[in-house]
Amino acid sequence: MALTLDQLTKSRDALIAARSDGVRRFRDQNGEEVEFKSDAEMARALAALDREIATLAGRPAPTALHFTTSKGT
Repeated sequence: MALTLDQLTKSRDALIAARSDGVRRFRDQNGEEVEFKSDAEMARALAALDREIATLAGRPAPTALHFTTSKGT
């Protein structure tokens, strides 16, 4: 079963709140409990949620970055 955009957003918000509180054990909306081994693992989970949200919202992830530089005025 695919999650809706609203469900993904709520999961992302809850994970951000848990991460900012320093909590590594997280219970999602379905009651499933996940324990992250590190902050980096939580960051990867958030990035995955962000990609899913962007895909469902019709905003594909950028594939290129463009830098503008100058020597000053």
